[in-house]
Amino acid sequence: MKKYIVLFAVLAFVTEISAQQNYFNPTVKVKDYLEPAIPHPDQDKEMKDKMSKLKKKPNILIILIDDMGYGDIGVYGGGVAIGAPTLNMDKLAHEGLQLTSTYAQPTCTPSRAAIMTGRIPARSGLTRPTLTGENPKVNPWASENTTAKILSQNGYKSAISGKWHLGESKGSLPNEVGYDEWLGFGSVQSEYAQFVNEWIYPDLINKPERLAAVKKMVDQNILTGVKGGENKVVQPISNIEELSKVDQVFANYSEDFIRRSVKENKPFYLIHSFSKVHNDNYVSEGYKGKSPAAIPYKDAIVEVDDIVGRLMKLLQDLKIDENTLVFLTSDNGPNEDVWPDGGYTPFRGGKGTTWEGGVRVPGIAYWKGMIAPGRISDGLFDICDMFNTSLSAAGVLDKIPASNYIDGVDQLSFFLSDKGVSNRNAVFMYSETKFMAVRWQEYKVHMNVFNTSATRRNLDQSTIQSIGMSPWVYNIYADPKEQLSQGHRYFEWGIPGVMGLISAHLATYQKYPMKDIGLKKPGAE
Repeated sequence: MKKYIVLFAVLAFVTEISAQQNYFNPTVKVKDYLEPAIPHPDQDKEMKDKMSKLKKKPNILIILIDDMGYGDIGVYGGGVAIGAPTLNMDKLAHEGLQLTSTYAQPTCTPSRAAIMTGRIPARSGLTRPTLTGENPKVNPWASENTTAKILSQNGYKSAISGKWHLGESKGSLPNEVGYDEWLGFGSVQSEYAQFVNEWIYPDLINKPERLAAVKKMVDQNILTGVKGGENKVVQPISNIEELSKVDQVFANYSEDFIRRSVKENKPFYLIHSFSKVHNDNYVSEGYKGKSPAAIPYKDAIVEVDDIVGRLMKLLQDLKIDENTLVFLTSDNGPNEDVWPDGGYTPFRGGKGTTWEGGVRVPGIAYWKGMIAPGRISDGLFDICDMFNTSLSAAGVLDKIPASNYIDGVDQLSFFLSDKGVSNRNAVFMYSETKFMAVRWQEYKVHMNVFNTSATRRNLDQSTIQSIGMSPWVYNIYADPKEQLSQGHRYFEWGIPGVMGLISAHLATYQKYPMKDIGLKKPGAE
């Protein structure tokens, strides 16, 4: 990483031309520890006018789907066209703001950490999913501040329902990192599936000694807990039938949490974190064959869509939809390695890569009466931004501690202004701690790229390749599949300016260094 900082610092110095810098980086830094944002005074005023009319603190509901592809939802080109109608998610988009350039991290753990901390995972150390039985040498949460923690300290009731996958050791579960309560499991769907399907995992299940040893590494239970208390077992996950029902259990809990919060007259912050559609997909009773495609992944999409509909209907029934900010997204692109048990993206690559297919995800913002319906925007949005945006909606943006660098920016005015534009200038992309690429306006500039040795392989049989003398540049509007780099043909004018952006970004590590929690591979930067 140090070599990048030196290289780009030199490039930025060489290209220090004020007019160019203003064009490429029209941001303003408000505080040293906050990512600079593009100022939009008019939409800020519109946002403040709308917020001033609220009679109480708004609720915040983040709906996080696991491994869903950009193209799985109907309004993003999927739905009926690919055998899995998504009527409720389509309705959410039609009645709110559909973002077409939302970016996540390449895999689930980093994305979830980014949503909750507002930080690029290289800073928190949560750079990749933990493996079976693996625990970080250092608890990353000891120095992190979650949205839930800050909001709970300021009058909110906070919870997460469903998948966690951000550490299972002491001090790493939700009720130990700021959430008032939670119900879910600590790992990921595939961890439990490997114990229950002998057709896919015969070399584990049919070897008793091996199976017993691996089972000791994984807590095969749905757990629940409250802040300051011990976690308790809700029910086991010991067979396919129990595994197939987990998302219904999570949905029941989310509904109960929302009802209790309303009854207590407390604003709530809830992340509803689906287990689906991560492999292996087993659907609840009544969903097998329910999709026109009649395959497990598509049936799972239909079940997810129905649960989204349930949650939205509850907000309406409780008459709190006009006081609730809803944001729906996926934690990364589809896992093409497990095809056909994976989703669809129209872009190159999939989960695990920083090609568009790995990091570009759906993003839908809804708030009845506050977000104008029918809006579609290609403005840049990083899921890190939900940290700042949630705190801004709650009126506690000034409560962010100065101890950590925050990569997210406040996008509340982007959401609430009827003609709002993004406050973000660029999205920086990583594979673990390696800087890979940046999206700026309609351009994607790669400094390192993923090469795969087999079709539909992104996590497996994939290597990272350093590029040559010139970065690979794609105009995402003209070449959304990132098939032919032509940087020197039509973007030579822009390369120095984007290099300056990268330089400024990497320079932040000098004061706010990366955190190593013991997950890095040998030789990783």
